[in-house]
Amino acid sequence: MGTATMNDRQNTIVCIFEQQSPRVCVLDIHEWIYETLRTPEPEVRMIQIEGARRHVYIKLSTNDYMKEIMKTTEGQVTYKHDNGEISIVRIEFAGMGTRRIRIADLPPEVTDQTITGH
Repeated sequence: MGTATMNDRQNTIVCIFEQQSPRVCVLDIHEWIYETLRTPEPEVRMIQIEGARRHVYIKLSTNDYMKEIMKTTEGQVTYKHDNGEISIVRIEFAGMGTRRIRIADLPPEVTDQTITGH
C-alpha cells in the first residue's frame, strides 16, 4: 500500500462538527450553509459530506470568498439541531495532506515513488 502527498484543495473550507453531535441531513446542511455562512448559491461549487467524521467540505468559487468566510466567522460557528441541541462547528482551510491509498492488483515491485511521480 502506498502513501501519496496531494496538492491542497483549492478554495475549499472544511466545517468540522463535534464528533458527539447528532448527524445532520444533507438538506439541513445546505440550508445551514446559506443561512449561517451567508454564502450565495452561485458561490458554492461543491459540497462534500463525510458523515462518519462529521466534516463538511465546501468548495467556493474564489479564494477571496473563502478568506472572507474565515474572517467573518473567525473559524467558528454554531449549528442548532432539530432537537434543540447546539453544536460548535470549527471552520478551517481544507488541505489534502497525506493519504494512504490502496491500488488493486499492483505488483509489489512498483515503488511509492513510481506511483507519486517523485
